[in-house]
Amino acid sequence: MYSLLISALVSAAIGGALIASRASTGAIVTLSVIGFFATFFLVGFLVRKKMSKAQDALQESMQAAQRRMQRKVQQFQSKPGGNVKQIQRQLEMDQKAMFREGLELTKGLEPFRNWSLLTGRQIATMRMQFHYQLKEYDQVDEILATCGFLRGPMMMDPMAVAMRMARCYKNDDLEGAKKLFKRRIKWFRGSRGTLLYGLMSWIYVKSGEPDEARRLLLKAKDVTGVETFKRNWEHLSNDRVKSFSNAGLGDEWYSLHLETPPMPKQQRMRGNGRNMRGF
Repeated sequence: MYSLLISALVSAAIGGALIASRASTGAIVTLSVIGFFATFFLVGFLVRKKMSKAQDALQESMQAAQRRMQRKVQQFQSKPGGNVKQIQRQLEMDQKAMFREGLELTKGLEPFRNWSLLTGRQIATMRMQFHYQLKEYDQVDEILATCGFLRGPMMMDPMAVAMRMARCYKNDDLEGAKKLFKRRIKWFRGSRGTLLYGLMSWIYVKSGEPDEARRLLLKAKDVTGVETFKRNWEHLSNDRVKSFSNAGLGDEWYSLHLETPPMPKQQRMRGNGRNMRGF
């Protein structure tokens, strides 16, 4: 990485100058170390400052697209008689366009890849999530295959971990999903672990292990306080496996594409059908 190389060169130059001036060993070591870290942090600061412009452009693009979709949903809900399937197709097309644009904008981060140890992993994480939302699972699996020490996408966000667990489940790697959950859930305390608890309990139910799901939900409902987990625990405790549902987790759950979300609801017409204002 360029930042490490530049820092090492500066440190070596400082050390060489001090040796030439016959400074003490302690001064040479101390000032060389200070020079290394000072240069490293300075270069890192300058790189992050430039990199933030590309990140801000990506974030603004996502937020603008989300605002446009929210306006469409609000307009649809406020006008009775609209075509539900049509608005759903429009929203799906808008989402795909948003994620395609996001993938394209990640190219703006490529020039910084060799300046930071983590930039490459950040890029991989974003691309994995965009490909996942586009249901391009071959690309997702390809990116996940690069996971390793200082390689591949970072598993520091619950959604990234949940996507990897979901791919384990879809690829018939139940043990992989279990191991990943047990290894990562400790990093997400309280409500931050909601999605992972919901996904793991769902995997247990779908894999024919409702008792394991019930034991997990017993802990999840106490740790997170989420009402959905309380209801699901009650359903499984009373042998109502078919009533198990993570719908209460909302968009975050449906973004894993394991279940189909309900269609948007329209406001019902009130009063006389000839009076569109309902008065």
